[in-house]
Amino acid sequence: MFFLLRLAFWLGIVLVLLPTGSAQHGATDGEVHAADAISAASATVHDLRGFCAREPNACSVGSEIATNMGYRAQAGAKMLYEFLSEVLAPRETGSLGGEAGTAAGNAAPLRDSQNTLTPADLAPAWHGPVVHKDPRRPI
Repeated sequence: MFFLLRLAFWLGIVLVLLPTGSAQHGATDGEVHAADAISAASATVHDLRGFCAREPNACSVGSEIATNMGYRAQAGAKMLYEFLSEVLAPRETGSLGGEAGTAAGNAAPLRDSQNTLTPADLAPAWHGPVVHKDPRRPI
């Protein structure tokens, strides 16, 4: 959520600073210079810093709301994570069905083994010739 707010802020800054490309906006009577915009933004930030001193009740309520929204976002993210983990998790993990006598142990397997390995597949990999150490020769 905070990422989206930052993205919207910076996208707004980029859109404001892009040139318009038309000649009618280039007139000097209504033009706002970058220094004026920075001065106005600085004054706004300075005014917002004193907001909690002027309106402590509104500031405390806003803080509680922000905290509750954070908790709800965290709970929602946890629920989404658990849901996606359940939906995207593999149905079979390849583990054994369980011990004899349990319901999982008595259940029939979902599918039979495919037995697709050939004897060549089952043979061990080639490791090269075996080198014997000669105790008479130093290494």
